[in-house]
Amino acid sequence: MAAETKLVRAVRGAVFDVVVDLRPESPAFKRWAGAKLTAENRRMMYVPRGYAHGILTLEDDTELVYFASQAYSAPSERGVRWNDPAFGIRWPAEPPVISDKDASWPDLDA
Repeated sequence: MAAETKLVRAVRGAVFDVVVDLRPESPAFKRWAGAKLTAENRRMMYVPRGYAHGILTLEDDTELVYFASQAYSAPSERGVRWNDPAFGIRWPAEPPVISDKDASWPDLDA
């Protein structure tokens, strides 16, 4: 498994950034935290190993910078659906566009 730790920052535009604890042994299992990251507020999101990570772009022409603990590994990629009821994430809006890959992830409890 190629779980990675990430640090994310918006360098242009804005996103709503979410992390979800997917560690079954954790007391925070299935809990989420979210924050608005903008170029102006300079906030960053720390994504620990074992957490899912998702973003909703809030402005056109948004750019993010990711610092990752290891290189991306496509064969190791896993995911959960952005609106999985197991998490109850309160997104600020519905995504106007979502990739087929991201729309097809199963519910966690499926």
